[in-house]
Amino acid sequence: MKRLYPLKSNALYQSIQHCFRPCLALAATVLLASCAMVDSAKPGTPLTQVIEKFGKPSTDCANPDGTRHVVWTQQPLGQTAMGATVGKDGTIGPVTQLLTDASFNRLGTGEWTPEKVICEFGPPEHVGESGMYELRRYVLDYRYKQYGTWNSLMYVFFDLNTHKLVSFNPGPDPLFDATHFSRY
Repeated sequence: MKRLYPLKSNALYQSIQHCFRPCLALAATVLLASCAMVDSAKPGTPLTQVIEKFGKPSTDCANPDGTRHVVWTQQPLGQTAMGATVGKDGTIGPVTQLLTDASFNRLGTGEWTPEKVICEFGPPEHVGESGMYELRRYVLDYRYKQYGTWNSLMYVFFDLNTHKLVSFNPGPDPLFDATHFSRY
């Protein structure tokens, strides 16, 4: 019988697999360290100046009160998303890190849809479905540092029919698990 994956038992394949994640993490760190961080923008700076210096935000959503919420994210590989409110005068408020446990805990109050979550936290690391039969859910995954320490993903689950938030919970980030490749 012909083997479909002849390299899987090969020592070369195993050494490549062992080195892939650290190399990927190092490359991401070097890339992100070379970028200026948008959180250095001062409140009151015109959004046009912030965009000139840091680039266009990943999301730009209008709020009901006439202000806007903008997010610059490092997803899918980064663990930060910086957000700010843009006043009616076109200037930004304080820039804050959005991918924190305290920020995600806000999902426990009010009604949330996938669109509202993406406006608040920026585009997710992964969008998919999870579960079986009537428990099937639409899920957004956000890569972040749980408690500022643990490499984690925040899973945000929505009902497929109503598009309302059902639950959210953190879990280990498979990208940093040296024993599995998961979907990476």
